[in-house]
Amino acid sequence: MTTDPHTQPQLHLSGNNAPVADEVEATELRVTGDIPSFLAGTFYRNGPNPRTGWSAHLFDGDGMIHALEVAGGRAVRYWNRYVRTPLYEQPGASRFDLAFDRQTSTIDYRVSTANTSVVVDDGRLLALEEGGLPYELTRDLETVGPFTFGGQLRTPMTAHPKRCPLTGDLLFFGYRLTRPYLTYYRRPGNGAPLVAEPIDLPIPTMMHDFAITATNVIFLDSPIVFDRRGAASGGSPWRWDDDHGARFGVMPRDGSSADVRWFEVEPGHVSHVANAHETEDGRIEVTGTRLPRTDDTALGDSALGGFGGGLPVMHRWTIDVTRGTTTERPLDDVSTEYPRIADDRTGLPNCFVYSTTFALEATPDHAEVLRYDTAGGGSVTRHRFPRGHTCGEPIFVARSGDADEDDGVVLTWAHDRGSGSSYLTILDAANLASSPLAEIHVGRRVPNGFHGTWVAHESRND
Repeated sequence: MTTDPHTQPQLHLSGNNAPVADEVEATELRVTGDIPSFLAGTFYRNGPNPRTGWSAHLFDGDGMIHALEVAGGRAVRYWNRYVRTPLYEQPGASRFDLAFDRQTSTIDYRVSTANTSVVVDDGRLLALEEGGLPYELTRDLETVGPFTFGGQLRTPMTAHPKRCPLTGDLLFFGYRLTRPYLTYYRRPGNGAPLVAEPIDLPIPTMMHDFAITATNVIFLDSPIVFDRRGAASGGSPWRWDDDHGARFGVMPRDGSSADVRWFEVEPGHVSHVANAHETEDGRIEVTGTRLPRTDDTALGDSALGGFGGGLPVMHRWTIDVTRGTTTERPLDDVSTEYPRIADDRTGLPNCFVYSTTFALEATPDHAEVLRYDTAGGGSVTRHRFPRGHTCGEPIFVARSGDADEDDGVVLTWAHDRGSGSSYLTILDAANLASSPLAEIHVGRRVPNGFHGTWVAHESRND
């Protein structure tokens, strides 16, 4: 007898991973504690929320943005909206069928879930997902449509672009399933046109994130490779290939494919980069979360939809570009994900990395926000949530433009399994282990998601 997968309980659709069906707006929000007066803006967070209530894997599902605005020490409003993409407009339709033109063998990159992250560029709020084009939104989360940098972007765009705090350059890449498999983009901060540089790769691999330093970009080639048959059948489009290995490609930020130097690293998949920087002796240090390969977890598992097995652990890689060698070490043995830093330290030496504990369970016992002191050897400070409460990606918001990396607050969505409702937690970054400064209770469930951003009021796209 064949079992209908739509009727089976799956991890990515269970507990607080389950989608919500409605779009709402609420202004009567209960606040405990005191919201710091310097917080004036909106916290946006993206995540997969299948309109039909079902999706094939964790990375599937229509993008839904949850937003919470604060100002003047009070919670102004909460609201959530779907990103209106072709997949949203045709619920349940096959992404492959919508995007792939069999007559021309081309892919329409407007077909996107737009469900992974949300960032601001040049005043525009963009919902990103690495398989398609960005989708521009108003600050009220109305969908404007696909964004192509004035027609200059013709490939997908990573969900993790980087902005150099020194030059204002926007740096990103797009990978795809036809040549060139990887394209690097640089949009100079002086307003010059987008520069596109194809990077030579032998096969298409999953490249979710990358790193920048003050002078280089670092591409992360992965053992997770494209599985055409899996994609065509509606399953996971990725599989683990032990023969492909893993390597870091270092290229000058204004370089070309011929300038890339590849450095072999231990096989594994770097799911997210916290930061990278150049040391005084000319080496490059990269910090991020690494997924190991295990023998008993298939990449096609519909509940996970792409993990290479095992759980992510914070690692530090050191690349000696002169000797052509790399070393790596875990900072601890804690399963953790979604690392973030103070944005003004991107590509520069930094001290603190904020992340959250990570568990492949529908109802984990508890969660913690972690602060790694990378300058202090990786020592960890923890904020532990009550039993039955879980949290998502932590976002650091500085008290002022010249504040230290822990002079501000950490924002994260939290969920109380007992009450079935969610709240935004505001933590003191310098005293992370202490009680929250404030909690903003929205009176409904906010499902687990992926990545978010803080947009100060003066940066909003009105």
